[in-house]
Amino acid sequence: MSLFINEAHAAAGSAPAGGGMEMIIMLAVFGAVFYFMIYRPQAKRVKEHKGLMTALSKGDEVLTQGGIVGKIIKVSDEKDFMVISIAEGTEVTIQKSAVNAVLPKGTMKSL
Repeated sequence: MSLFINEAHAAAGSAPAGGGMEMIIMLAVFGAVFYFMIYRPQAKRVKEHKGLMTALSKGDEVLTQGGIVGKIIKVSDEKDFMVISIAEGTEVTIQKSAVNAVLPKGTMKSL
C-alpha cells in the first residue's frame, strides 16, 4: 500500500508476436536509402575526380585544395606528384590528388 504509486497488475493476455517480414522490409528500405543517399553520390564524385587526375597534362591551370592557383610544369606518371608554377620563378611540388579543379586557359593572367 503505497501512498503515491498505484499497484501494477499483469496483463491478462500474452503480447502479440512480432512478424519477421516487417523487419526484413524495414532493413531493405534502409539499405536502399543508404545506397541512393550516401554511397552512390560519393562513388560518383570519386569517379569524376579520378577522371580529372588522369586528364591532367603540362600547361593546364589548376586550383588546389589549399586555394593555390598554378600552371602545371611537369607531371610524373609513375609517381603521384607534379610541379606547378604559381608565379615566375616560384615552383611548388604537389600531389595530384590535391588538385580540386582544372581552370580555363588564361585564368592566372586575369587574376
